[in-house]
Amino acid sequence: MTTADTDTDRYTDTDPDKRTGTDITPLSYPFNTSDGIQLADEYERVRALPGLLRVQLPYGEPAWLVTRYADARLVLGDQRFSRAAGAEHDEPRQSEGRTASGILGMDPPDHTRLRSLVARAFTVRQVEKLRPQVRELTAGLLDAMEEAGPPVDLVDAYALPLPVAVICRLLGVPAEDRPRFRVWSDAALSTSSLTAAEFEANREELRAYMGELIALHRQEPQDDLMTALIEARDGGDRLTELELVDLCVAVLVAGHETTASQIPNFTLTLLDHPEQLAQLRAHPELVANAVEELLRFVPLGSGAGQARYATEDVEVGGTLVRAGTPVLVATGAANRDALRFTAPGVLDIAREGNQHLGFGHGVHHCLGAPLARLELQEALNGLLARFPGLRLAGDITWKSEMLVRGPRVMPVAW
Repeated sequence: MTTADTDTDRYTDTDPDKRTGTDITPLSYPFNTSDGIQLADEYERVRALPGLLRVQLPYGEPAWLVTRYADARLVLGDQRFSRAAGAEHDEPRQSEGRTASGILGMDPPDHTRLRSLVARAFTVRQVEKLRPQVRELTAGLLDAMEEAGPPVDLVDAYALPLPVAVICRLLGVPAEDRPRFRVWSDAALSTSSLTAAEFEANREELRAYMGELIALHRQEPQDDLMTALIEARDGGDRLTELELVDLCVAVLVAGHETTASQIPNFTLTLLDHPEQLAQLRAHPELVANAVEELLRFVPLGSGAGQARYATEDVEVGGTLVRAGTPVLVATGAANRDALRFTAPGVLDIAREGNQHLGFGHGVHHCLGAPLARLELQEALNGLLARFPGLRLAGDITWKSEMLVRGPRVMPVAW
């Protein structure tokens, strides 16, 4: 028996006292590496064992790790698990600095109050109205790629500018400011050796930038989401000034970063599965279904984050989680659970009943999911239709020390 096997046995001992105790040495986490988008083999081994695993991130206190689908839905959807409680604890995290989680660190009713202000802009009906604009943006970027000629960096020429342009238009942020907020966005999602002071300085710079934009919008209201939020702040007093700033920051960062990462991730995954790529080319009407399957199949995160704290003793997957104890949910692993998905390790763009956790679950289910879906559908559709011979044309440079994984540079040709 290997040392790793022995360590895992200590976490999943069937003695109830040991399964609920916190005196066992936690396993170092996260498991995924940054030089690819594969799901670490360790998840498969852990998911097959009874109980939860005790893990230790680089910073913060130890936590229980959830890797199974049913357990993940329980923790994400049950109000006995709190995000807000993390502010009172040394929350498990990958960087020294602690993010001001804003809406992501709230529980109802405060979470509901803020979410309701933004939700109307991201309904399926409202987002669908943006499809012609997104399609037009996609076509323009593809025209520029074609004119430049191969090889072209798919990230810089296509994957990043598309969601940036969309979220900037929606929120009312000048697109020419992209280089400025890109640096701050990277810092906000960094797991690097930034000190807590450097982390705080980056956050305050981004807040100051957003505060300036809010002031400009107050002087010259626009038909955009920022103006609507300002009116809610100034007219109805439904959020504080800091909540307004942090909400706009959250929309800006979350509104482009994950989609900008998943466009090259999805493209690369399809190139690695030529039979699925050929099926999608032959049946472009499957693109919406393909996006859902890719959201299930591709584990975006470097590791589980956003710990939930039990507010009372709760049994999860055969382990009694004591009140005040953090739980991390590995959605990428849960999306490969054979108890929920047939042939979970197989990419199948025609898969039906795909209730993946790619956008989370419960009250913190991704607010911008309809917009992300639309952008991913249009991005894949446009790219594959324009370049039938699309292929890699050089080595990929991967993002490193980031909460999200994906290519930073991905040369392609056609």
